[in-house]
Amino acid sequence: MAKIIRITFFLLFIIIATVLLALPVKGESANANTDYLRIHIRANSNCESDQQVKYLVKEKVVEFITPHIKECVSKQDAISVMQSLTEDIVKVCEKELKAQGFCYGARAEIRSEKFPTRVYGQLTLQEDIYDALIIELGTGKGDNWWCVIYPPLCFTSASQDVEYRSFIYDIINKFMNK
Repeated sequence: MAKIIRITFFLLFIIIATVLLALPVKGESANANTDYLRIHIRANSNCESDQQVKYLVKEKVVEFITPHIKECVSKQDAISVMQSLTEDIVKVCEKELKAQGFCYGARAEIRSEKFPTRVYGQLTLQEDIYDALIIELGTGKGDNWWCVIYPPLCFTSASQDVEYRSFIYDIINKFMNK
């Protein structure tokens, strides 16, 4: 009988939590994603060579940005750092493009843009408008690569153990293991 009561309370809790999470908070826009700074690298075109060089440039950009971003404690910190590095980021991109035999340049700026839903491990960012570092290679008309600069989901060392925890999951787990 006690197990049936626990399961009933668990299901009731899930229903209430789902309803509460689905309701927008008063005073906040349903489209306000203020906690994330994303990165978006657009290839010159969809031809194979432009797509391949996009990933080579991405590796160089991630390598360059990582030491600068890991000390940031807020999204605004990250934006300030990225704005101060914009010219250097363009130089990193253009150096790799030139090294690979491409003569087109690169542009970089921070602006708000719409992103589709994206899953990073156990974190899902819903389709919405996000602030992002936008890097365009050449025309910037090709397929793209994107990730999150802050919090640094794409800019952490493999040796670091990053664990994202869910408050609701912890409560449910605690309740079910009584």
